[in-house]
Amino acid sequence: MHRPSHSLVAFASRRDFLRSTSLAAEGIFLAGGIFAHAGPQPKLPVPVDEDQDSRRMQDLAAWTEMTMETPNPVPFGAEIFRTKTGERVARAANAVAKENDPSSHAEVRTIRLACARIKSPALAGCTLYTTCEPCPMCMACALWAGLDRVVYGATISDASKFVNQIMISAAEVARRSDMTCVVDGPIERDACLALFTNPIMQKAFQQWKSRKH
Repeated sequence: MHRPSHSLVAFASRRDFLRSTSLAAEGIFLAGGIFAHAGPQPKLPVPVDEDQDSRRMQDLAAWTEMTMETPNPVPFGAEIFRTKTGERVARAANAVAKENDPSSHAEVRTIRLACARIKSPALAGCTLYTTCEPCPMCMACALWAGLDRVVYGATISDASKFVNQIMISAAEVARRSDMTCVVDGPIERDACLALFTNPIMQKAFQQWKSRKH
């Protein structure tokens, strides 16, 4: 009787092994609800309450303003709520200067905190509020997290008058993605812009520029 060579047996075993592990991985991903299908996933319409948006943005601007009383004042604050229940999941301010980390934008830090709290890299079912329109890095992070909606106060153009910005709108970043996220703003723009024009913040901007040079 002809016996298969060891190389053929090894190949078959490896093929079967890869197939089995692939199916196992697929089962895990499907059970977890992530990476189940390629391409954009359909979402139900996101409820919008304009009065609620205004209240939350005003509260966020007031909370961010408290940083003016610290050694590291910043005009950038963000928070995440569960879209349906209104439960606050996480809130954070920009910490680039404090942490010497150019990625420590308020939105990214808030997304990190929210994901850590719910123990998941997916934030579907949540809405992000931010005192300034997210830069492309932050908006990309919001898309990867699967947020339902992003609501911002001041615009990128507003911020560019005080600090360097990448002049690509959050809506444009979302439009060029195959992931779905509603982008709304500006909301309470004046309240958020006041964070930038605060005299304490203006002095801090000058210090930032001198450090970079």
